[in-house]
Amino acid sequence: MSAGPANRERRLDYVEFASTDPAASRAFFSTVFGWSFVDYGPDYTAFDDGRLQGGFFRGTPGTSAAGAPLLVIYAQDLAPLLAAVGAHGGRVLKPVFSFPGGSRFQFLEPGGNELAVWSERDPA
Repeated sequence: MSAGPANRERRLDYVEFASTDPAASRAFFSTVFGWSFVDYGPDYTAFDDGRLQGGFFRGTPGTSAAGAPLLVIYAQDLAPLLAAVGAHGGRVLKPVFSFPGGSRFQFLEPGGNELAVWSERDPA
């Protein structure tokens, strides 16, 4: 990351996801969200979303209902991402709903991780 050590102090710096299929997770996030990746063998791929770095390792992911953290991605407009998630092998778990401050949807990516996308815009 480009932030200096003082800007990284006590902040999330890297996140790793278990994935039943790291290659499928890589393809999905590369296509739908434009993340860049570096592969480190068949069982690990590292990503950079432009602000946060992390990776996908071969393992069994959990859902937020089972106590796994829910990571939330920001988008100015939900509709194009909602369509792209479905078109590229993701499955919507919770369709777009409003909450104080915006709207969001939750989805399962091909490797089995649940994430959400939110926007300040009201979908109506």
